[in-house]
Amino acid sequence: MELSPFGVRASAGTLRSGEGVTLEHPWTQAGVLAAPASNGAQVLHLAVALCVLNDTFREGQRLGVAVHGVVVEADGGFDDDWRSTGVTYEVALDSPAPAADVARLSAAVDDVAEIPRALRAGAPVRRHD
Repeated sequence: MELSPFGVRASAGTLRSGEGVTLEHPWTQAGVLAAPASNGAQVLHLAVALCVLNDTFREGQRLGVAVHGVVVEADGGFDDDWRSTGVTYEVALDSPAPAADVARLSAAVDDVAEIPRALRAGAPVRRHD
């Protein structure tokens, strides 16, 4: 997917590539490569990408679907008042599993990924004085 200036990419395992910030995570020794993360909009989208990436490894293990590498690109826009117009994400997966198992894994991740679920539900944000 072609990314806007607010788009981000997180990659790990055999699909880890590019430049960015390396973040530790429990699923691969080299960690996650995440970029860019230079403004709040990108960090918001990176939260979605990292959550989906990590949950893909976790749910793959739970479902018995081998996952060797994952790339998640997340992007979204904002209206003139800086309200999010939504977040979309796309996953590339390196797995020897049959396509049906990969599809089952992708559906499970979309159901359980915590950050996408939280955004879908909406959340009040208040300043605490």
